[in-house]
Amino acid sequence: MQTLNILDNTTPSFNAFNVLANSNKPDSSSSLLEQLQTTLDLDKLLDIFAMEAARYIKFSGLYFKSKMMCKTLRGSRKAKHERQFELKLNNEFIGTISYSIDKPISMRHYKDLQRIHQIILYPLKNALQYHQAMQLAMQDGLTGLGNRRYFDEQLKRAMHNANRHHAQVGLVLGDLNKFKAINDTYGHSIGDQVLIQFSNVLRACIRDSDSIFRFGGDEFAIIVENASEYALDIIQNRIDSSLQTNALLAKYQIGCCLGTTFMNRADNERSLFDRADQALYRQKMNMSKRLSVV
Repeated sequence: MQTLNILDNTTPSFNAFNVLANSNKPDSSSSLLEQLQTTLDLDKLLDIFAMEAARYIKFSGLYFKSKMMCKTLRGSRKAKHERQFELKLNNEFIGTISYSIDKPISMRHYKDLQRIHQIILYPLKNALQYHQAMQLAMQDGLTGLGNRRYFDEQLKRAMHNANRHHAQVGLVLGDLNKFKAINDTYGHSIGDQVLIQFSNVLRACIRDSDSIFRFGGDEFAIIVENASEYALDIIQNRIDSSLQTNALLAKYQIGCCLGTTFMNRADNERSLFDRADQALYRQKMNMSKRLSVV
């Protein structure tokens, strides 16, 4: 029969987090704060914090959750119990931090955790604000989709991962037919509504693992990761069908042209993009659907 250690036993069993902690123990709270202030990266922040927390409790997983995001410490796994702490700074809710543990936390170590939770509050808030600013910098203000800068980063990442894992990446480029006529005839307010509705259509036509971007105007892109042979045809058919059933887009007879292609092993980001752009251009030249402004 297996027995549990005494509650206040401070001799830890083997744990990756304890090994890290013992290799670099901060001497004081100020030392921990100095380390936390060296980064605005949330993953690195949790790594530093976990090494300190592992001095006081044995845990197999550490999780942070806020209104805008969730983070899991690398190597985390579930345990018998999960102990959650709410983090507040001057009555402002920052998020929650949770530990996967196999035995209760002693009162002494509970107080130690409360102390180091106070130390991480300001670095954590700064990191979250930085993350939010970076997200806004990568986001199209009207539709909430990724912008061209974010597209460039994601395409490079997706192609790198595809080469490593021998997977397929598909790229879809599209624009709306005669969108300028909508703006000129009905005004930019209606034009904005059309763009928002079209963005929602695109969201509904892809998987969670795919990514959508707006470059400005009526130009859009979709990165399809781990794509099957027929993935791009499926997306194109879904978009065509959704344009006919969306009330606003059907009212203004919105159509779109799509250029699709798959990555090959000789591609770089420019060659893949250019091939999809050429496919889009050919479809625009041969399109059968025309937008009529009434």
